[in-house]
Amino acid sequence: MSTGKVWLVGAGPGDVGLFTLKGRKVLEQAEVVVYDALVGHGVLAMIPQNARCIDVGKRAGNHTLPQEQINQVLLEEAQKGNRVVRLKGGDPFLFGRGGEELELLTANGIDYEVVPGVTSPLSVPAYNGIPVTHRDFCSSLHIITGHKRAGQPLSIDFEALVRTKGTLVFLMGVTALPDICQGLIDAGMETDMPAAILQQGTTAGQKRIVATVGTLHEEVQRQGIETPAIIVVGKVCQLADDFAWYEKLPLAGFKVVVTRPRDLISTMSEKLREKGAEVLEIPAIATVKITENNKMQECMQKLNEYDWITFTSPTGVKVFFQDMKECHMDIRKLGNCKIAAIGNGTKKALEEKGLYVDLMPEIFDGDSLGKALALEIEAGQKVLLPRARIGNQELVQHLEKAGAVVDDVATYDTVYEKQSVIDEAAQFKKGNIDCVVFTSASTVKGFVESVSGDVDFTKVCAACIGKQTKAAADAYGMKTYMADRATIDSLVDLVIKLKR
Repeated sequence: MSTGKVWLVGAGPGDVGLFTLKGRKVLEQAEVVVYDALVGHGVLAMIPQNARCIDVGKRAGNHTLPQEQINQVLLEEAQKGNRVVRLKGGDPFLFGRGGEELELLTANGIDYEVVPGVTSPLSVPAYNGIPVTHRDFCSSLHIITGHKRAGQPLSIDFEALVRTKGTLVFLMGVTALPDICQGLIDAGMETDMPAAILQQGTTAGQKRIVATVGTLHEEVQRQGIETPAIIVVGKVCQLADDFAWYEKLPLAGFKVVVTRPRDLISTMSEKLREKGAEVLEIPAIATVKITENNKMQECMQKLNEYDWITFTSPTGVKVFFQDMKECHMDIRKLGNCKIAAIGNGTKKALEEKGLYVDLMPEIFDGDSLGKALALEIEAGQKVLLPRARIGNQELVQHLEKAGAVVDDVATYDTVYEKQSVIDEAAQFKKGNIDCVVFTSASTVKGFVESVSGDVDFTKVCAACIGKQTKAAADAYGMKTYMADRATIDSLVDLVIKLKR
């Protein structure tokens, strides 16, 4: 067996949008992922389903694995021939002990690469309106670890730091905050020097306390702070209130779970993130194309006999064209057909294939599509309905009542997905999830399957795209809300209303 390779990948500070393009590409090809506690949930959700995950999460005073054992895990997994991604919060080489991990790999002749990450000393202040450098206030930036061993003093040259007159950023220093502030004051820093502590920056848990070196510890005791957090000291901290921008976004501080199928997630997530939400992508369902589909193959041979082809999802469109390709059919075979679509997403998928829709209902659900199409169909006309195996029967009933001959063909299955990296139940219990977005009844059922037995569904705030989706969420006792229209944009507007 050939020797594998290790990639040290910086996952950034939390916001998945700050994960680098190279980091994402490497992660998508990983066979083994060794990850830290500080890696954002959005990045963890990108780990491939088939990758083996090893949690070596470390927080102050609570190490899942000691560093020496982490080094050994990387070596052993690479020696087995695996593509190993060591996923670390922030940047691997900034107090990330990446250098120590490379020492053992180097000594054993293991190939490796380093993918730098966006680091919190720059990004977290930026998300809080604090430029770490500004020519009116400072000419240098200094990043210091505030971590200290239990019972031992900080090993920091405070006098040297004060003489720089630059911006100081302390990482891992929450528990040492009083010692840091006192050390700076004892070294000659004015007590009224602006200082800030920044909690969980770039995520929905972001919180900022701005005070002075003399009062910051007192303010933290009064207002409370959670880790991870960084400490910033310098005149630039006084700009925070003027330059703050993140909290002005309509969904800032709101953590949303998106449950659409994996291949349809990106548009919804993008729109929510543009509004400031922290989005946790947990595909509750997956779609699997039905192979050796004899019935569909028979229908393909008589495509020119259909008067209408009706699509009820973007996935249905994608699979239909895959079936056409497998049967060596091209788009000319659809020349005699009219096209019906359930909604805008399906319409867009068809237009990308060069097909424009002849009919789309005002309300985007199967019942409305059936009623609208029944008004257009003449008795004896043939309708092809390629869709999920579990489909809305009201649609077929309306068409058959109108005298249509319907070929209702299952082209893909909907299966429930589970992932083991993120403990969704724990997130709900801690109150960290503000809202779950559902785009179909099947995503509701898939979500329930993935967290079953561990979540009080009566406390789940459910934003639903339509009445059938809402009914499915109602059945589990969720607090349900329905979009005005069954569109992604309307669903995003609903989430914004729920935050208000």
